Order: sequence, then structure tokens, then C-alpha cells
Amino acid sequence: MLKSIKFMQAKTFFFLSIFMFLLTSCNQQPERKIEVRGVYGHPQPLWDKDYKLADLGINSIFVHSGSINQKMMNRARAEGMNVYAEFATLNGKNYVEEHPEAWAINEKGEQVEAASWFMGVCPTEPGFREYRFGLMRELLKEYDIDGVWMDYVHWHAQFEEPEPILPETCFCDHCLASFSKDTGLEIPEGNTPQKAEWILKHHDPEWRDWRCKVILDWTVEIRNIINEVKPGILLGIYHCPWTDEEFDGARRRILGLDYDLLRDFFDVFSPMVYHARMGREPVWVQENIAWFNNRMNIENGGTPKVWPIVQAYNNPYTVSASEFETVLKGGLTSNSSGVMMFTTRAMADDEEKIAVMKNIYKNQD
Repeated sequence: MLKSIKFMQAKTFFFLSIFMFLLTSCNQQPERKIEVRGVYGHPQPLWDKDYKLADLGINSIFVHSGSINQKMMNRARAEGMNVYAEFATLNGKNYVEEHPEAWAINEKGEQVEAASWFMGVCPTEPGFREYRFGLMRELLKEYDIDGVWMDYVHWHAQFEEPEPILPETCFCDHCLASFSKDTGLEIPEGNTPQKAEWILKHHDPEWRDWRCKVILDWTVEIRNIINEVKPGILLGIYHCPWTDEEFDGARRRILGLDYDLLRDFFDVFSPMVYHARMGREPVWVQENIAWFNNRMNIENGGTPKVWPIVQAYNNPYTVSASEFETVLKGGLTSNSSGVMMFTTRAMADDEEKIAVMKNIYKNQD
């Protein structure tokens, strides 16, 4: 009898142990892997100081498409780097001056002024679309890059300021005709201010939805070009980091960025959490990235991924090494699987910042 009881106790303990093991295994999250330890900007300033990028813990460089050349590509590859091209999607600087038909028009019927340093463009103008898509094809055919990061993916505005510039655009003939065709709404006769007033007064929700779909269309077209010319590389986006409510919902309302529309088309989201430029405290970076990961339901090891870009650049004041450490670590909050900083030169000019970056990056190897 005693042996039988001991046997039953041992059997119960065995199955209980198996159950607890399985329960623990099911609930245990896989270890978060930091895939990207990046810098934004041509790596030459670091090379000029005889640094090898991998020795600093860097494994990826993000470079404006116009700054890429084969010499840079060769050296970056020799150092084991992934190379991603930033593509200035809706930046109209130097284009609208020569092609005024692509100039964004405000609700008064006037050509918009530059928003701080940024000059946007009408995103529906056929000539500009053809021009930009042609540049994308050329970039993909010429260089063996690992991905493209769409930048300036929004209607004309400026969000990189403590007090953002948020004009109403675009009410040019291209946009008005496209809006009417796509929505089935017949805009009454009148001048541009009258048409704009009618839309904003009577069909504001349709107008906001349509503008978001224009941005989505740019994303889909770029994705299609990638699939055609260089399938398999990543598509990322640098974007405004505002929450859904900030500035009366201006991220969607004015910029045209609808996370729910865009989520399935990007491999990586890179919130531009420039704390100093946007008048925020360094701890805001961690708060914002945690919010974004939660808002987008980012899963560890899943897609899309989150690789924020944080500020090392000294504008509008000198960003200290200490606050740079705070924002760099903040970028790796929650399920973010990578981070980068703006800019490479800002790093190369400050040995303390280099030391901070190296310490954080090497500890993520």
C-alpha cells in the first residue's frame, strides 16, 4: 500500500512537472534580437578618423540616395555593412521652381511658401510622379542596396518644429479633379478658394480620407517598382512620430499619414523622434516608441519592424553625450529591433558620443 501511494505521488509529481514546463515554455517570450545598429549619413566622416564601422558596433548605414556611389558601396560591403538608401519622396525643393505646375496650392488658391526649410510638392501632379518613380528605378538598377527608406512621405507641412507648420493643401486643379473622380463628388463651379471652402465645410472627412489614400498610392507604387526591379529588399519609412491625438490629429488630418492604411505595405517603420528639434525632453523618445510599438501591435520577431531614428545632431542646441545616450536607449524600447541616429557627422565630431554609441551597440552584438 505504501509503495502504491509513493508511486502515485511520484507519477503526479512527474506530470505536474511536465505541465509546468510546458506552461512556462508557452508563456516565455523569445529573446528580442537587435537587428540593426545604424547611422544615418555618409560614413566618410568616421572613415576620415580611421574608424572601421564594425569596430564601433555599427552594422548598417542609411544614406541619402544622391550621396551613394560605388566607391562607398565597395568599402561599406568590405566592412560588412548593410546599406539602405533614403529616398526623398515628396520633397519638391529645386523641382517646383522649374516646374510650377507641381507647386502645392493652399485653400486661398496661393502657392505655398516653404515650411521652415522644407518645400513640399503636389503629390498628384503627373510629371512629378513620373520623375520620382524614374529616379527610384535608376537607383535600384545602379546599386545593390539592401533596402529603400521613403522620406518626406506627407503633404506639404513641417513637423520637425516645436510649433509645427500645418497648411491646408493641395487645392490645385490636379488634386481637385482627382478628388472629385475618386469620391464621385461633384465640386461646384467657382474659384479655388470657393472650391476649397466647399470641400472643407461639407466634405471634410472624405477629403482627409482621400489625402491619406494618395500617400498610400505612393507607397504602393514604390513597392511595385521594388518588386519589379529588385524584389526582396526592404521598404522602410521615415515618418512623423506624433500620436493620433497630437495637434488635433494633424498626423493624419494634415500630413496624410494613416498608420492603419500603411501598416501592411512597409517592412520597417522609423519614427523620427528628434527630441531637440521638436522641443521634447530626451525621455520622450522612450515614451513615444513604447506608444508606437503598442499602437501598431508590433510583435517580437514579426513584421513590420520598428527601427527609430534619434537625434545626435546639434540643433537647435548642443545635444550632450548624456542625453544622446538616453535617446539612443529609448529608441530600443519595447519591441523595437533596431535603431539609428542622425547624423554620422554629428557622431564623428564628438568623441563622447562615439563612445556612447559604441558601448550601446557593442552590448547588442
